[in-house]
Amino acid sequence: MLKAAPTLLVACLPLAALADGPQVTDATAQQTGGSWRIDVTLSHPDTGWNHYADGWRLLDMEGNVLGLRELAHPHVNEQPFTRSLAGVTLPEGLDAVLIQARCNVDGWSEATYILPLACTSC
Repeated sequence: MLKAAPTLLVACLPLAALADGPQVTDATAQQTGGSWRIDVTLSHPDTGWNHYADGWRLLDMEGNVLGLRELAHPHVNEQPFTRSLAGVTLPEGLDAVLIQARCNVDGWSEATYILPLACTSC
């Protein structure tokens, strides 16, 4: 299992916007056969059903969506929290994916997390 450091691709946003948006704080990828399991740890100041992190997605380096993990409820008392997406089929030749988080108020975060991939069956 490979871990990566978070990388922010954000420019000139007010600090309040960064503080309130969902952030990917960690992620791992594990390949089993022809599919991948992606574990993503999110941090967000969930306040309840009115404002909470409600998903994350995998993107290739061109911004194409490769997978989506919906989050069905707030995690007010569980911060940061980790959720997984299994059975992800990724195109051959990818050496990294981007992860982007979303909340039900602010939408998709502009920050992305770069997760390197290491093929375990190559």
